[in-house]
Amino acid sequence: MTLPDENTHTLVVPGAILTYDVRPGGSPDAAPLFLTASPMAAAGFASLAGYFTDRTVVTYDPRGSERSQLTEPTTPPTPEQHADDLHRIIQELRRGPVDLFASSGGAVNALALVAKHPEDVRTLVAHEPPLPTLLPDREAALAAARAVNETYMGRGWGAGMAHFIAIVSHHGKFTADFAHQPAPDPAMYGLPTEDDGSRNDPLLGLALVGSIRYEPDLEALRTASTRIVMAAGAESEGTLANRGALAVAERLGAQPVIFPSNHGGFLGGEYGQMGEPDAFAAKLREVLAVG
Repeated sequence: MTLPDENTHTLVVPGAILTYDVRPGGSPDAAPLFLTASPMAAAGFASLAGYFTDRTVVTYDPRGSERSQLTEPTTPPTPEQHADDLHRIIQELRRGPVDLFASSGGAVNALALVAKHPEDVRTLVAHEPPLPTLLPDREAALAAARAVNETYMGRGWGAGMAHFIAIVSHHGKFTADFAHQPAPDPAMYGLPTEDDGSRNDPLLGLALVGSIRYEPDLEALRTASTRIVMAAGAESEGTLANRGALAVAERLGAQPVIFPSNHGGFLGGEYGQMGEPDAFAAKLREVLAVG
């Protein structure tokens, strides 16, 4: 069995045309390492992938992000759809099961994948999935997320992104009135204050609508053959996504693994963000070696 040729590939699926990348390396008998986030695209894993040249590394752009175009652009993708996309790409590789590192919304999608297709994944490292549905302040957290989308739809990308930053950087429980607090000034974050009229942002226009109310199939995850490791950032304690990782770990009866840095700890300058990629990659290698 062989992998497709190196570099970039496309895959036509219902509702989208997916773009994924394969970087062959190491033994052809070793499980590939799939790196994914959402809505962040493959470009965000350039640094992390560079630490795993001894393995075949697969990355992709989730439907609606960068190179992966929606053919039904008015329909926000759901975690179940993203999970089906992951499944189809893994099937195309003809080298499953894979080891899967998934961060943020990608971790949400990966949990949906393992619940439905545990045979696809040997080890899943799910890093900080934003899952307000599992939190004790569920309704307040969901209301805060809806408020971000409302700000985006009403005032545009800069205002919506400023509101998003305020939500994801909030530490602790959300109060009932949090969603009604005024959104911060986008200029505070160096974001544009003018509305360019677009409403197709993969995060603010799609992910917050299609994914935020997702509830993992915990029973399916408990009985899955996949080894599931919930990962949380050392510097993001108390944030929405960090709390999501802890909530899943608790319900699976497992201890979360603390990774270096924060929500973007694996980034090495991609998208203007710098984490601790050296330490992050070392921790990921350590965790995967256990499996």
